[in-house]
Amino acid sequence: MLKVGVIGAGHLGKIHLKCILELKENYDLVGFYDPDDQRRQLISKELNIQAFDNQLDLINSVDVIDIVTPTIFHYEVAEVAIKNNKHVFIEKPVTATLDEANNLLKLTENHPVKVQIGHVERFNPAVLGLGEKEIHPMFIEAHRLSMFNPRGTDVSVVLDLMIHDLDLVLNWIKSPVNNIHASGVAVVSDTPDIANARIEFENGCVANLTASRISMKQMRKIRLFQKDAYISLDLLEKQTQIIEISDNEPNESNQTFPLETPKGTKFITIDMPEIQQVNAIKEELKSFAISIEQNTTIKVSLNDGVDVLKIAYQILEKIN
Repeated sequence: MLKVGVIGAGHLGKIHLKCILELKENYDLVGFYDPDDQRRQLISKELNIQAFDNQLDLINSVDVIDIVTPTIFHYEVAEVAIKNNKHVFIEKPVTATLDEANNLLKLTENHPVKVQIGHVERFNPAVLGLGEKEIHPMFIEAHRLSMFNPRGTDVSVVLDLMIHDLDLVLNWIKSPVNNIHASGVAVVSDTPDIANARIEFENGCVANLTASRISMKQMRKIRLFQKDAYISLDLLEKQTQIIEISDNEPNESNQTFPLETPKGTKFITIDMPEIQQVNAIKEELKSFAISIEQNTTIKVSLNDGVDVLKIAYQILEKIN
């Protein structure tokens, strides 16, 4: 069992603490640190866990550090943890700047630790519902809309919301980015609150991503179009739909309809996989523990986090 400590006990940090408490087979929660003394006392009493007076004492007491601070503090906490040979989980985005992210990569070359980035949508039940389905889309459309919340406005909507979909897209499209077009508007904060990006890949795939944090409704939907298939993911409602067209009538019990075409009869199959309703944050933290204990590949690696941050900043450059 891994001894773990959480640094940062704001809204998301408190969720992490609760999830770790439930993962008793994987983690022993030693305690947490937050610079706000009043918050430390309240959460320590509420969750019955030890609050540390400084983060270094906590780092020295555990095997794993879970960083859930504001983004601007990710690097300084992760640097100390890695230099002390602690495994590190870092909430997205990995760091505030690309230089910081690259410095963390260099640090891990000399320290035998595992680092996972909290791109939680990889563990969304709708995404997990794809199972072993081969994903090789040529066009992706993503909409991520949220009502305004002052929490998170320390970074642009690209780093706050769109980055979730960027991670999924880069995980699906194993091809270099060829070109980026982007636009955005700052409405209620000092950085873009609405943004759209069109990303063109060398293999011909195009991803069109829209993110807004001043919408009147919530939406997190992704549609993927690939040869002979259309895939729809509702990340908010946790629903997955796969529509495929084939030459032969499938044997499965899915809904199937014949379609007459100039090339003969085709068959359209509609599949709505059964979705296992899991807590995505709990699943990513569990996955990290298993990767450490079994010395297996991290599902969302530090390299993944750096690659996503790199594209995010290219989008921001186009907007600026």
